[in-house]
Amino acid sequence: MGVISPQAGRFGLGSAPPSVLVLGGIISVQAGAGLAKGMFDRVPPTVVVVLRLLVAAVVVGFLARRALRRVWRDHGAGDLAVAAGLGLSLALMNFSIYQSIQQIPLGVAVTIEFLGPLLVSVAASRRPLDLLWALLAFGGVLLLSRDDGAVNLSGVLWALLAGAGWAAYILFAASTGRRFPGSTGLALASAVATVAVLPMGLHSLAEAGGPGVLTPSVLALALGVGLLSSVVPYTLEMEALRRIPQRVFGILMSVEPAVAALIGVVLLGEFLGAAQWAAMGAVIVACAGATLTARDGAAA
Repeated sequence: MGVISPQAGRFGLGSAPPSVLVLGGIISVQAGAGLAKGMFDRVPPTVVVVLRLLVAAVVVGFLARRALRRVWRDHGAGDLAVAAGLGLSLALMNFSIYQSIQQIPLGVAVTIEFLGPLLVSVAASRRPLDLLWALLAFGGVLLLSRDDGAVNLSGVLWALLAGAGWAAYILFAASTGRRFPGSTGLALASAVATVAVLPMGLHSLAEAGGPGVLTPSVLALALGVGLLSSVVPYTLEMEALRRIPQRVFGILMSVEPAVAALIGVVLLGEFLGAAQWAAMGAVIVACAGATLTARDGAAA
C-alpha cells in the first residue's frame, strides 16, 4: 500500500525489529477499534466511521500534499478509477466492521472478517492444501457463529461484508500502489471513502441529536481512533514490509484475531468461552498455514 513509509525514519523505527513493528501495528489498529466501540454509547457507529476516515484523510492528505497537486496532470481516468475503487472498498470495510462490533464481540468480528484476506490468498494459490486451510477457517467461523447469546446473525453478516471489503481493498491496494507513488493513492482513497459514508453519517448524526453530540471529548476520542486505526499501523506495517518478505508479514498478521479478542477483554470486558477461543485458533492456524504454504507468486 506504500503509505507513509518514507516518514518512518523520522520516528526512529529503522532500528526496531520488524516483528515488533507488525505486532505494534496490530495492537494499534485493534486498540483503535476498541476505543471506537467504547464511543458507541455516545455517538452512532456510522458517525464514528466518518470521523475516523476524516482524520485519516486529513493526515495522509497532508503528508501527500505535494504529489496531490500533480494528480490531475500525471494520472488519467483509469488511475483515478482504481483509487476510487480502493476508497469504496475502504468505506465498505470500515462501515461494515463498525456495524458488526456494535453487535458482537470485537475478537469474534475480526476473526470472521479475516475470511476476506484468507480467500484472496487461497484464490491466488489454487493448491489443494489451501482448500483444506479454507475449510478449517470456515469451520472455525461456523463455530463462532453459533447463537450463544454473545453472537447474533446480523453481527456475523456485517463481519462477512467487512471481510468482502477487506478482500476488495487488498486487490485495489495492489493496483493503486503500482499506479501512484508513496501515499498519494491512499490519500485519494481516504477522501473517496469519507465522501462515500458522509451522507449516512450525517443522517445518523441528525437522529442522535445533531452536531451537539460532537463534544470536545468525542472529537478527541475520534482523533485517537483515526490515529490508532489508520496512521500508526500503516506507518509501522509499511516499515516492516521494507525489511521482511510478504509471506512472513502475512504469518505475523495472522495473530490479529487473538489480539482483537484480548483488546476486547481488556478495554470492553468481552470475555469469550473456550469454544470461541478454539474457533478463533482454527482461523488463525488456517490463515498462517495458507500464507506459509502459498506459492511465492501468490504470497502477497
